[in-house]
Amino acid sequence: MSNTAAVGPAIELSGMTKSFRRERAVDGLTLSIPRGSTFGFIGPNGAGKTTTIRMLMGLLPMDAGRATVLGMDVAAQHERIRRRVGYVPERHFIYRGMRVGEVIRFCRALYETWSDETCDELRDLFELPLDRRVKALSKGMLAKLALLLALAHQPQLLILDEPTAGLDPLIREEFLEGILRALAGGGRTVIFSSHTLADVERLADTAGIICEGRLLVHCPLDELTARTKRVRLALAGGEPPAELLARGLCHRMHRNECLLTVGGFSADTPDELAGIDGVRVVEVLDVTLEEAFKDYIRGRRNHA
Repeated sequence: MSNTAAVGPAIELSGMTKSFRRERAVDGLTLSIPRGSTFGFIGPNGAGKTTTIRMLMGLLPMDAGRATVLGMDVAAQHERIRRRVGYVPERHFIYRGMRVGEVIRFCRALYETWSDETCDELRDLFELPLDRRVKALSKGMLAKLALLLALAHQPQLLILDEPTAGLDPLIREEFLEGILRALAGGGRTVIFSSHTLADVERLADTAGIICEGRLLVHCPLDELTARTKRVRLALAGGEPPAELLARGLCHRMHRNECLLTVGGFSADTPDELAGIDGVRVVEVLDVTLEEAFKDYIRGRRNHA
């Protein structure tokens, strides 16, 4: 591998596209994720998150576009990629007839980079019973076993697809603790898809919002909330002018007031909005990550 590849992004997507029959699941997705970052890939069900991840892992072919993982081409080098990536899918396909200890020994033999120390540490943290068959594990214990297998071979990149979906609060906390321990050493890239925004806020330093296969925004998490605002406006004419609506992601009306959500908000935005005929700025409101997420999705659906 060249030096350029070694220091390049962990993930590089250009025009990634995938359709199922006549429905576009991923629509020209272009995205770059730097090494050492923790990226939260958020969107509603059916937004294209899982399809994107499965294409990254070489489990689905792309219809168009190009993708690299750790400098390797997804289409040509997916076997090499899988050896260097820890992957936890939403549905766990682990050898259900085997016992936990047997699964660990089997996977240990597949990876030259396997760390018994990491494996033992996570097994103790998760209290995994070595003699229990996989098919007898609860959903939470199965998720924790999948995370152990993904982390024990010391991957440079960890990809998690809806990792905490359906887990009870205690199991979810233990699962997240395992991820945080993996991040503590530094240098590892983590990509996880979720619609549990509390997990995103706890783990991610950057986030991307996807809807209907299109990336709506991608930026550091704190920047996403800092540059997304709701602006309450009084309208002289009672109806929002087209120029005003063009400045926002989405809006809601109540009598002669308009609550406009603005992405890319700056210190100049209130004056720019007030300069539109018949518009008076009443107040500027901060938003939570959940509010920003919902308004980006509303805006996409309203303009689709």
